[in-house]
Amino acid sequence: MAEATEPSATAKAAVLGRIRAALADRPGPVTVPRDYDRTRSTADPLALLAERVEDYRATVHRVDAAELPDRIASSLAARGARRMAAPVDLPTTWLAPEVTWRLDTDQALTIDELDGIDGVLTGCAVAIAETGTLVLDAGAAQGRRLLTLLPDYHLCVVRADQVAVSLPEALARLDGTRPLTFVSGPSATSDIELNRVEGVHGPRTLEVVIVG
Repeated sequence: MAEATEPSATAKAAVLGRIRAALADRPGPVTVPRDYDRTRSTADPLALLAERVEDYRATVHRVDAAELPDRIASSLAARGARRMAAPVDLPTTWLAPEVTWRLDTDQALTIDELDGIDGVLTGCAVAIAETGTLVLDAGAAQGRRLLTLLPDYHLCVVRADQVAVSLPEALARLDGTRPLTFVSGPSATSDIELNRVEGVHGPRTLEVVIVG
């Protein structure tokens, strides 16, 4: 079998020249519109978010602000979670007293510690109602990405004012230079023979508390 050879620079230039000539009568660069629809609305964004998150096999609770600490404590007790990780700036009222909390002070929690912990509790940056997606950007009450990618269980609190109806609206609220993590249900893959396997690339269990 003849061995393939790399085309010479002259041959490449000739091919590109023919392409340019063939496209000479075509219009110039196309301007991509950026006026995405950010004004879509729905009667109850929180209800839509809850419905879409549940579609991803996640557990959802809707509570008032005053009920949040008890809801967190109940969720952790029902799961039997006794050792939980959390970002260092998590509101103290979220820290259920029956649980041993490992705060990620100075990002000191190791991979082995996070892998062996019962779960992690965080807030989020934005939640997208139409897609049931939570977005974390390592901001307030979220911590670094490692916190929510290693533990097997993620309990996430979403405030009503963090809910955007659509993806364009959500993106307009986010800083694209920050490390963004989009979470749509528990981690899952169907790469092998289309069989769904959960917990491959992140938490096997996602529980969301919507406050509003």
